[in-house]
Amino acid sequence: MTAHSDARRSRRERPSKPALTRAGIIATAVELMRAEGLQRVTMRRLAQELDTGPASLYVYVRNTAELHAAVLDELLGTVDLSPAEATGDWRDRLVRVLTSYTTVLFEHPGLARSALVARPSGRRYLDLLEALLSLLGEGGVPDDRAAWVLDLLLQFGTATAAEHATRDRAANAQAEQDALTTALRTTSRETHPHIAALGTELLSGSGQDRLAWGFHVLINGSLHTPRPDTASPEGSKS
Repeated sequence: MTAHSDARRSRRERPSKPALTRAGIIATAVELMRAEGLQRVTMRRLAQELDTGPASLYVYVRNTAELHAAVLDELLGTVDLSPAEATGDWRDRLVRVLTSYTTVLFEHPGLARSALVARPSGRRYLDLLEALLSLLGEGGVPDDRAAWVLDLLLQFGTATAAEHATRDRAANAQAEQDALTTALRTTSRETHPHIAALGTELLSGSGQDRLAWGFHVLINGSLHTPRPDTASPEGSKS
């Protein structure tokens, strides 16, 4: 009788679980990603971590895709936006912000791949966009071109991080890289003269230098490449 009473009392006196909030759910998802990888951040696994049922989470997050986008937005808070308010060449400062963004994705391989399709819309993502547009405007990039090149710059950084994340995790990544290096450096001048002439150049440069150069190509291109005329052709009918 005493043991039974103690068991009932222990259940009643057990501290109640904290109330679920979207902020708390996202924070737990970030912790789970850091510990187990993004592939483990599912609604079911997150519910286990929060000691609740998956159905309870759908009140705050519609699906796993939205959850991953929210995790991405949370981590975008670690992107260094200070160059937007600093002094110096606007292009270099813009590349510094973009490199910081790409570095965040490099540090979380699963997130890099997810970011290719994720659509974050939180405050931190908007802060990043605002900083980038501010620097593009400072450099005199016309507003219409800035609106389009913004997408290209983020795509380039995201794709670079996702490519390396996937390649680095492959078991035979080094063997494939060695095979490509050998092929480029030993190809015949008779059959592939341009590759033979540029074999060393095709493999030159550090990843960091290539990333920065790619950003500069896109930035400079936006200054000199007008957007296509999207107006309806004269005389056309809707």
